[in-house]
Amino acid sequence: MIALYPGSFDPITLGHLDVIERASRLFSKVIVAVLKNPNKTPLFSPEQRQAQISLSTAHLKNVEVDTFSGLTVAYARQRGAKVIVRGLRVLSDFDVELQMAHTNKLLAPELETLFLATASEHSFVSSSLVKEVAKLGGPIDHLVPAPVIRDLRERFPLA
Repeated sequence: MIALYPGSFDPITLGHLDVIERASRLFSKVIVAVLKNPNKTPLFSPEQRQAQISLSTAHLKNVEVDTFSGLTVAYARQRGAKVIVRGLRVLSDFDVELQMAHTNKLLAPELETLFLATASEHSFVSSSLVKEVAKLGGPIDHLVPAPVIRDLRERFPLA
């Protein structure tokens, strides 16, 4: 069964990677899909994020990384996914994700949403936090995969 894990991943964190690794054990194929959102100004381009995720998941043979725009359910149908995977860090994530899951179910009744709680050691990590710590010169090696560390340090050189 094919699962889709969509998100902005700007950048991918160790929490995201935890969800991807666990989903890869549950499904025959996991497509990690980077959303191209024209209404946002990301730190990294969709192609850069795709490359970061590809490098970070190279050890997972059943994971594919792609980019998409538009409705997640339309992309899921196009790719033959039956499940949308969503990661949960904290309770407030659940409020937003449940609303999205209900909306997706209305739009595409054949798709299921699977929530995976992020491992507790990553439950505080968000892409926004990572960017803030990197911008201020703090350590990020415990927050993001190695390919992202390199890219963040290029963007925010240490003083």
